[in-house]
Amino acid sequence: MRTLLDSDVIVGTSAGSAVAAQLGSDLSLDELFERQISGHGKEIDPNVDIDDITELFLQALSDPDASKEQKLQRIGEVARTTATVPEEVRREVIAQRLPSHRWPDRDLRISAIDIGTGELVAFDPTSDVELVDAVAASCAVPGAWPPVTIDGRRYMDGGVGSTMNLTLAADCDTVVVLVPSGKGAPSPFGRDPAYEVDAFPGRALGIFADDESLKAFGRNPLDPACREPSARAGRARGRRVAADVASFLAISAR
Repeated sequence: MRTLLDSDVIVGTSAGSAVAAQLGSDLSLDELFERQISGHGKEIDPNVDIDDITELFLQALSDPDASKEQKLQRIGEVARTTATVPEEVRREVIAQRLPSHRWPDRDLRISAIDIGTGELVAFDPTSDVELVDAVAASCAVPGAWPPVTIDGRRYMDGGVGSTMNLTLAADCDTVVVLVPSGKGAPSPFGRDPAYEVDAFPGRALGIFADDESLKAFGRNPLDPACREPSARAGRARGRRVAADVASFLAISAR
């Protein structure tokens, strides 16, 4: 899986944005893994019920005639009006999570949703946005964490509309997609994750969470207690699929 570190483009969505930003630091994969299992940094438990968040989503999505952007605006309104910790408190958590606060010298694209327009945006090293703010925006789960204010606009979790946002890699001819859910996980905006990977116009390989990983996530992946078991399950999953990824990339390079 180390070969993926040399990718021309890295797209990070939601928690994946924190992963992508960490990969752009000077720390090795082994060092980054140790940070995960050692409990480095202070995480906050949002003390929210995932079922309650799901219900908020369902209410926002109840109008079948609304466009995707309109539905995302409604979810954004939920994010705006829900009582959470202050933005600055959440930002500090993200800041200590990242080994480096500088954008890496590479094409890193971090997704977020503008809650005012419902539009997907991508922050990158040319955006004149601090890396910590970009990651905080992409990780701002509506109903759990506050939307993040950047240049007068407010943004929420980039994974609300899609867990992958492959449209942000539309200029790539080959992608490897690390998906933190099963192939058939339900999506409020269309087909399942496997369909989104298959629909990519170029060559695409999806690596989905297996049963061991899903068990590690638990019912509430926002619970800091799932951090270490998720890291261990992810590493084990990576080792099991490493040969498949290497084979896929070797064929793509021909």
